[in-house]
Amino acid sequence: MNPENRWIRLAELIPWDEYEEKYASRFKSDTGNVAKPCRMALGALMIQKRLGFSDRELVEEITENPYLQYFIGLPGYQETPPFDASTLVAFRKRIDLDMSQFMNDILLEENKAKQDSENKDPHDKNDNGSSEGSAAVGRKSDKTESPEAADKDVNSGTLIIDATCAPSYIRYPQDFSLLNEAREKLEDIIFRICGDNGLYRPRTYCREARKDYLNLAKCKKRSKKKIRATVRKQLGYVRRDLGYIDRYISDGYALLPKEEKLLDTIRKLYEQQKYMYDNKTHKVADRIVSIAQPYIRPIVRGKTKSPVEFGIKFDLSIDEDHMGRIEKITFDPYNESEVLKRAVESYKTRTGHYPERVLADQIYRTRENRKFCKENGIRLSGPKLGRPSKELSAEEKHIEYKDNTDRIEVERSFSLSKRCYGLGLIKTKLEETSYGSVGLSIFVTNLFRILGRASDLFCAFFKVLFLTTDMRPLYINAEIFSAV
Repeated sequence: MNPENRWIRLAELIPWDEYEEKYASRFKSDTGNVAKPCRMALGALMIQKRLGFSDRELVEEITENPYLQYFIGLPGYQETPPFDASTLVAFRKRIDLDMSQFMNDILLEENKAKQDSENKDPHDKNDNGSSEGSAAVGRKSDKTESPEAADKDVNSGTLIIDATCAPSYIRYPQDFSLLNEAREKLEDIIFRICGDNGLYRPRTYCREARKDYLNLAKCKKRSKKKIRATVRKQLGYVRRDLGYIDRYISDGYALLPKEEKLLDTIRKLYEQQKYMYDNKTHKVADRIVSIAQPYIRPIVRGKTKSPVEFGIKFDLSIDEDHMGRIEKITFDPYNESEVLKRAVESYKTRTGHYPERVLADQIYRTRENRKFCKENGIRLSGPKLGRPSKELSAEEKHIEYKDNTDRIEVERSFSLSKRCYGLGLIKTKLEETSYGSVGLSIFVTNLFRILGRASDLFCAFFKVLFLTTDMRPLYINAEIFSAV
């Protein structure tokens, strides 16, 4: 096998043994079938994140590709599938948000320690004592080192923070469509109860309700009056079906556990839709936008393309090494400004000192956050409060320009994770697996960024090597390759 293959090089970067200890502790019982190792579970989900395969297609690709089999830890190539497609559901439940953040912290700590050891290598220092060479490729220094900067109490480094939404894979919510879906599910419950107990089916007017729904759904131009009339009719159908089910429950007919949870969701949906209809509003607390996933909430983003998104909202912080960490994550909407203090304190816990500067957009620059940064000697990006000064010095203009350009890194990280690592559309159906999917996307983004940085160092080494040998062909053996 080619040692330069990306999956082989990627497998060497991951501390599998440390992940295995954490993963094994999540199994509480010693009985039953032998569980798959962490490398197989995590490796399969990482391949899925990077290549975007479905569960069945992922199993087929792993079965056909020996490099993918090596990456998930198989001892040799085999033509039989290592696991079934349904096993991926269990993998996603076990590698949740807590596990993903643990793996990300371990990976970034080892990467930071490796970079520090490379910078302290005496062979990489020139006559002036500054660190240069291949180990410093791709890294930028925010300021010149001094004896005072060696003290941990002195602020140094950069922290970039911003929030985004990871949209879930749901149908765009519309009031009349949600009520029609609720009506259909209630009818299924009624028909199931009547069929199991030999009862006469009550009149639900399902054909008329379906016709009323399609009259608006197929309409190209929907007036407010027509939408309101359709919602009123659907509310009546849902109210009638809920009355039938309440009567069955009072008569002693039991519901299935799945039906009980579904019925609670539909009751809350009906109450919210009835409140909005009566008060002629479109706002309500904890609004349900999906019956199958009632925990999803609308997130107002204010973007031109999608003003409102439906999914997980989270804050991501980027350090001076361009590595991302999740500071806060939830389905409920919140104000991002409350996360800045927590992110700065987490940075101090990791490094032992506060950052020299914090790059954030306008929503983070509240008076409270400005006061916090000023008390701790942190420079918060953006203009000062009050009237803008008529003239800025050349140094102030340079600082403002550099802050604006450096803050783009967090936007670039969002774009990369959404385009290449599955953050653009979360397709998991459970709340805990959705959180884990977002955490795994950030982890895989950091991992491939480290791999890309190692590739850049490798290319830079050979570029210098070729230039110093007057472009003569080079032949290296395995020992030299491993040393490099």
